[in-house]
Amino acid sequence: MKLWVGVTDEDWFRRHVTSHPDEVNFWQPSGAQQFRALRPGEPFLFKLHSPKNFIVGGGFFVRYSQLPASLAWDAFGIKNGVTSLHDLKTRVERYRTGDIGPDPIIGCNVLTDPFFLNERDWIPAPSSWAPNIVRGKTFDTNEAEGRDLWARIEQVRAMTRRIADPAAESMQDGPRFGAEFLTQSRLGQGAFRVLVTDAYQRRCAITGEKTLPVLEAAHIKPYAVGGQHRINNGLLLRSDLHKLFDCGYITVTLELRIEVSSRLRQDWHNGREYYAYHGKELTVLPNEDTYLPRREFLQWHNEHLFKA
Repeated sequence: MKLWVGVTDEDWFRRHVTSHPDEVNFWQPSGAQQFRALRPGEPFLFKLHSPKNFIVGGGFFVRYSQLPASLAWDAFGIKNGVTSLHDLKTRVERYRTGDIGPDPIIGCNVLTDPFFLNERDWIPAPSSWAPNIVRGKTFDTNEAEGRDLWARIEQVRAMTRRIADPAAESMQDGPRFGAEFLTQSRLGQGAFRVLVTDAYQRRCAITGEKTLPVLEAAHIKPYAVGGQHRINNGLLLRSDLHKLFDCGYITVTLELRIEVSSRLRQDWHNGREYYAYHGKELTVLPNEDTYLPRREFLQWHNEHLFKA
């Protein structure tokens, strides 16, 4: 198993310690450098800037995605480790030279199940950590240094869990990797939005629209009634189609065809543009079969939400 130890500032860390988020965006000020060090489900650890050379927490890697700062804020809010979109842009400007523009592209490392260590439990950086490392470093549990580091992390997390819940005897099962992790782990709303956006190649499933600011990740079975933040419970839709889908004026059949309700015309005396999609197949689908809309979620939407 690989581990990544990423360098962060203490402000980002401190903002998360007391809020106990279910996910975080460990963002990079520039989206120019891709992040390929980890598979989904592998640990991503947080190390403070020198001179505080300690590992202070971590999470489990979900996805790297390049997003405009405004969309990163929409998806994660204060889970970006900032208080506002203005604060996010100000911090990006601090780390980048030149004009960053009104909505800079940043690199988003989406992490789930984050944990933050009490200061007494901070772990010194491994001995091989070089002073000139500014972004991060990969460790491998097949090697002694990586194995020892992960053992210390597990020990501290297990102790924290026992203190919080004396009945808990052990940590949950270890992380799964790859597609299995993305389909079985408990993801947050922000991760759902990023994963669905990228699964549909940043194009509306119905129209093929590519203008990212107007594309939204729609739950097929709403989260409020038990739908999960799963890629196969999502569709990437243009914002107006997302609204009509949530209101039940549009649905997707089990055959992945679009159905437009007659109620749209009855209720609003319009809808000509939308009826043009009636009966057509979805324009865009995920490349991974496991990410395709799940039949049980589509059936729920057809039976319980669609205005037949």
